[in-house]
Amino acid sequence: MSVTTTASGTTSCASLLHRRTPAIFPLSFPLLSFKIRSTTIPPSSYLPNLLLQPHQSLTLSLRCSSSLSASVSSMDCGGGPSIYPLHHCKTLHIVRHAQGLHNVEGEKNYKAYMSPEYFDAPLTPLGWQQVDNLRKHVRSCGLFERIDLVITSPLLRTMQTAVGVFGGEGYTDRIDSVPLMVANAGNSDRPAISSLDCPPIVAVELCREHFGVHPCDGRRSISDYQYLFPAMDFSQASTHLSIESDEDILWTDSFRETTKELATRGMKFMDWLWTRKEKEIAIVTHSGFLVHTLNAFGNDCHPLIKKEICKRFANCELRSMIIVDKSMSGSDPSTTNYPGKIPPGPDVPSTVADEKNVEPDSGST
Repeated sequence: MSVTTTASGTTSCASLLHRRTPAIFPLSFPLLSFKIRSTTIPPSSYLPNLLLQPHQSLTLSLRCSSSLSASVSSMDCGGGPSIYPLHHCKTLHIVRHAQGLHNVEGEKNYKAYMSPEYFDAPLTPLGWQQVDNLRKHVRSCGLFERIDLVITSPLLRTMQTAVGVFGGEGYTDRIDSVPLMVANAGNSDRPAISSLDCPPIVAVELCREHFGVHPCDGRRSISDYQYLFPAMDFSQASTHLSIESDEDILWTDSFRETTKELATRGMKFMDWLWTRKEKEIAIVTHSGFLVHTLNAFGNDCHPLIKKEICKRFANCELRSMIIVDKSMSGSDPSTTNYPGKIPPGPDVPSTVADEKNVEPDSGST
């Protein structure tokens, strides 16, 4: 890639070719990027958001202008498709927890969020109805069979949602398995849920709601949760913030995590996802976590796609999205690519001869 700049100083291409930030796109929409033609682009505007891959063999000549009034009319935001190798992508099915008791009381009076009465709030009976309806949906649309892993925030309302939607059927006592959730967990008046014939469910501290001040966002000890959710994997719950504690030492009544800190934690969570081998992952988490994490994405898309990514989730809403690793930070080898030439033989294409015979002044590249 060559870049010619009329602005003072030098315009660097490093940020274009090796960005670590992954990209997220709604699964219902094609992966979109910019079409680039002859144009003048403000260096502080579109360049940081171009979706260019380190392995691409493209030669682009861009002229950058320091004038913010420079024309970008020939750039179609989201006007053309983008192609990514499949093994650099994961499919995320993102769910906000069902209605919790704190949601009901907080809508009546915001001060309820400050009440110890709603510490680690459970789902309401209406919330469980929402869970049952989403459970039916993920099975009827064929999604359930595709999910490799379920990740949940280690709070009661998210874990109840995760096991209710993605867990097995009703549990019956047997020697070779333990329940995913015991009967009446969190005073739910719900039967036990089986851990058989369902994807593994892992509790991860990084995708919790805002830390601090609001008792509804505090968690119980991991030991208490292990009793309520015997087959859930809590080995990741408190190890990804360099903290290992059975008790909740991240929550305090005197300080609430800022939105910037929450967004930073959200990006750490996205980075952590690339350490997992699973390709299709369900994530059950919280409204604030999703709003402030997803707001970092979609800046290189059409505004309507950005809106679809970032708009606030309703209780028990599910949205499916694609996350793309554009930095080689955690991609796995392809399981479907095939090298060809087996057995080997001549395979020079006819276009090679065409390229060798192109006249120098024909304008071809």
